[in-house]
Amino acid sequence: MDDPHADQPTETAGASLEDADAAVVLVHGRGASASGMLDLAGDLSVDGVAYRAIQAARRTWYPNSFMAPIESNEPWLSSALSFLDRTVAETAENGPGRDRVVLVGFSQGACLASEYVARNPDRYGGLAALSGGLIGPEGTAFDYDGDLAGTPAFLGCSDVDPHIPVERVHETRDALTALGGDVTEQIYGGMGHTVNQDELDRLESLVADAAGSA
Repeated sequence: MDDPHADQPTETAGASLEDADAAVVLVHGRGASASGMLDLAGDLSVDGVAYRAIQAARRTWYPNSFMAPIESNEPWLSSALSFLDRTVAETAENGPGRDRVVLVGFSQGACLASEYVARNPDRYGGLAALSGGLIGPEGTAFDYDGDLAGTPAFLGCSDVDPHIPVERVHETRDALTALGGDVTEQIYGGMGHTVNQDELDRLESLVADAAGSA
């Protein structure tokens, strides 16, 4: 399987792309689903937003840890990044434009969304990486070229997350800042691997800003 995510579906909710003031591309975690991410989006009270949630083959974007050697996660990782790229491009072209597209991921999905934005820097509506970080083994030099042009990014994670070392969140913050992102990092004491109400509130504000309704 050279492109395992090639024919995977995208689920939608909210406004139509043609009428949307902003769009949110949602990326689920390992073992989860696109519909689950749409449930999360249902907690956001922002009008005029189109939601598009992509579904991974076998409910996983890549087989091993995000801190495993990159080649051990291929071709799944490249396929996942291509799927996300197609979705962002189609959403921007048929909707409100790339500068009003917000990428939101949880866990493995947060890792994928972060890596996509770092590899494809542009002015996005925003990035919310919930319990995730850039992809690569310990010691990776996260050097990327390009300009995020002030793209707002929110990184939220626990200080004791069993899957995401807090140092990787810091590295992600630094890399996105170096690319010109307007990055906010929030580390929550003792939270575990989940999403809390403060993160949902910050996500709602991020989406509202992208939609021009804050």
